[in-house]
Amino acid sequence: MQRMKLGDSGVSVSGVCLGTMTFGSQTAAAEAHAQMDRALDAGVSFLDTAEMYPVNPVRRETVGRSEEIVGDWLAARGNRDRVQIATKVTGPSGTVRAEGYDGAILRQTVDASLQRLRTDRIDLYQLHWPLRGSYAFRQNWRYDPSKQDRDATLAHMADVLEAAADLHRAGKIRAFGLSNESAWGTARWIDTAARLGAPRVVAIQNEYSALYRAFDTDLAELAVNERVTLLAYSPLAAGLLTGKYQDGAAPEASRAAVDLAHGGPGDLGGRRTDRAIAAVAAWSNLAAELGLDPIHMAIAFIRQRPFPAIPIVGATDRAQLDHLLAGLDLVLSDEALRRIDRLHRAHPQPY
Repeated sequence: MQRMKLGDSGVSVSGVCLGTMTFGSQTAAAEAHAQMDRALDAGVSFLDTAEMYPVNPVRRETVGRSEEIVGDWLAARGNRDRVQIATKVTGPSGTVRAEGYDGAILRQTVDASLQRLRTDRIDLYQLHWPLRGSYAFRQNWRYDPSKQDRDATLAHMADVLEAAADLHRAGKIRAFGLSNESAWGTARWIDTAARLGAPRVVAIQNEYSALYRAFDTDLAELAVNERVTLLAYSPLAAGLLTGKYQDGAAPEASRAAVDLAHGGPGDLGGRRTDRAIAAVAAWSNLAAELGLDPIHMAIAFIRQRPFPAIPIVGATDRAQLDHLLAGLDLVLSDEALRRIDRLHRAHPQPY
């Protein structure tokens, strides 16, 4: 397994990350432990979680359960030095905390995550989404930053980064990252950290896949020039790129089926659109023409972007995980990459 450093930090991680957002909901603890065993055996040593997980849906009574499951596994296996753990503080939320986070809250949430994870350090601590708002989660269609207060935003960044600096000096966090951030926001976090001598942003966890390529322009330029590693979540477009949702299907225990069972629309967070279904059909056809598995092709595509990128893969069971892991040696040809770009031009941003 290829290893990468997060930005210019000393934190070295596997080139693929295992996501844990279903641990404690769709994925029971025993199955989650087996998945982490299997991933580590395959060289995937980087685990991503968050204080609010599990999701789909987020429920007040399960907040923190994913971290607890990871912590129980670390304690049972005694393998903390073999893995790297990323987790996140939640932004403004009706389920976790309405106010989101500031410096004082960050000191509390880090300690709480450390307790649940049963460890003395977090390798990468991330802000799940910004307080001022975000265009993530399909909010790009109506994004309006006109009421933002620049001075208040910069003061908030300074407050959070001063806390992050204290936590870094105490050895509680090794590196600092963002999630669902913009190019402007990331640049300001970097500038503010430099001014204060606080931990520099080394990673940004944003949505990225062959269907959703919002990162490809301004953020890609920032990532290269400022040495910020993309942790790409939803690399399979919430399962769309597997093809399992074609023709109106919602397989049992799938993300869409679980959402429907809890009274949701089953639209994969707004991703399941007519244009997306057409794009997935084109993706599947291209994979067949190239003689490739569409899932393996989707993960390889991210790993070969012209900016530092690590896909976060996730599975509800070991069979899905085994299938993902089986394709990690795939390297796409130049011709395959050119054809993927042509597909993107024909099916741009389908959701």
